[in-house]
Amino acid sequence: MRDQGLGSWTRRRARMTPDRAALVQDGRATTYAELHDASSRLALGLRDRGLGRGDRVAFLGLNSVEMVLAMFAAAKLGAVFVPVNTRLAPPELAYVLEHSGSRLLLAEDALADAVRGSAPELVVFDRDAGHGLDALLADVGAEVDEPIALDDLFMIQYTSGTSGRPKGVMLTHANVVWNVYNLLVDIDLASAEVALVTAPLFHTAALNQVLFPTVLKGGTALLEARFDPVRAVDLIESERVTLLFGVTSMYLALAAAPRFGQADLSSLRLALSGGAPIPESLLQTWLDRGLMIIQGYGLTEASPGTTMLRAEDGVRKLGTAGTACFFTDVRVVQGDDPVPPGVPGEVLVSGPNVSPGYWRDETATERAFSGEWLRTGDVATLDDEGYVRIVDRVKDMYISGGENVYPAEVERAIYALPEVAECAVVGVPDPTWGEVGRAFVVVREGAVLDADAVLAHLDGRLARYKLPRSVVFLPGLPHNASGKLLKSRLKEDPS
Repeated sequence: MRDQGLGSWTRRRARMTPDRAALVQDGRATTYAELHDASSRLALGLRDRGLGRGDRVAFLGLNSVEMVLAMFAAAKLGAVFVPVNTRLAPPELAYVLEHSGSRLLLAEDALADAVRGSAPELVVFDRDAGHGLDALLADVGAEVDEPIALDDLFMIQYTSGTSGRPKGVMLTHANVVWNVYNLLVDIDLASAEVALVTAPLFHTAALNQVLFPTVLKGGTALLEARFDPVRAVDLIESERVTLLFGVTSMYLALAAAPRFGQADLSSLRLALSGGAPIPESLLQTWLDRGLMIIQGYGLTEASPGTTMLRAEDGVRKLGTAGTACFFTDVRVVQGDDPVPPGVPGEVLVSGPNVSPGYWRDETATERAFSGEWLRTGDVATLDDEGYVRIVDRVKDMYISGGENVYPAEVERAIYALPEVAECAVVGVPDPTWGEVGRAFVVVREGAVLDADAVLAHLDGRLARYKLPRSVVFLPGLPHNASGKLLKSRLKEDPS
């Protein structure tokens, strides 16, 4: 059996379009032939270090050519790629590395101090030095002869867990391939596509909804280490960008950039969004510039594409997440029974893009992956045409700037303060980030605590996007007769 996995894509592309630019970063282009040669040499170099099938290779860094090389190299070996969220605090990073059992961590030099001592083997690289992984490349390029099946594990992506610990979502090569097929059915991606990749590639959306489809079609991915709205507007104009992805806060920032109204954006054909609905006013701002933002609903466990609100329905069905993608099925149920239009129920998802489960977490896997259906925990309604409207998120989760935040994780950190008798964290609306956290705290009798002390305690223990933006002190929190905390009351009226 030859390599059927994602690692083979560089070889297949190199034989079709060897001289076309696959990646461009900071003005430096990497052709498909160069991408294949470098990723193959890196795979052989990693093999020389004793890495192979099933070994976890972690990567901590901003968007870069090095990240793409490492990902394809791991795929060629049958190793498992573990992209690490660069915004995690040191204790969170240590947990991900330990839980995944990563044998090797490739870390960008500016981020390496946070993980020294946490990784069994650490290789630090300088992203600004071109291909900063050159020291790991084998001297001579050759095809990697590892047979890879589509059902082999490709990646573990960590997503925050409701228990306060991140969960490692296992994605096979087939999961990602079918997700790309789903996207290509819905989106007329072209071989001449120029995709601006400013959202982080350690997230499933930028990686699986933008980079992989672009590579499959033979387009060019314009990699930006960080999102800078002013620079992004300039790049759209100067590089004739055709494909854009962002969450709501990114589209807001782009629209607020000084040159947004005057810049030549005529090259843009496709603008994709996920994570939270686009407000009507923001959608109209982009429509005034001639571009419909295509919205969808997804989750890491589905690689992530689940539903799509297609461009022709973008205005008519504004506020919905569209209908199921071509190779994916979606049900909205109460218990196991489908709900009629307008009645809320849990979203279930099935399809070849759905993860086989969580890494080293049988309990969570059994709870979420029941039979052929993934129980998302998200609540939605259907309209009379079958369009999905998400009305609540996984239990109490909220999304801040496109990042999932689970209050249990924040509450766990707050409870480490001895002065705290009880606490609860909820998401509240924010014009920039969509939602931000608000902590409600009950102080132990006789103790003294203020908001600055709570926030100072959390700073450094959690990623900054998880930090509450406000703290409210109450004499007690609302509970029902059985003692269950009523967070809905806090959102409605905290008094």
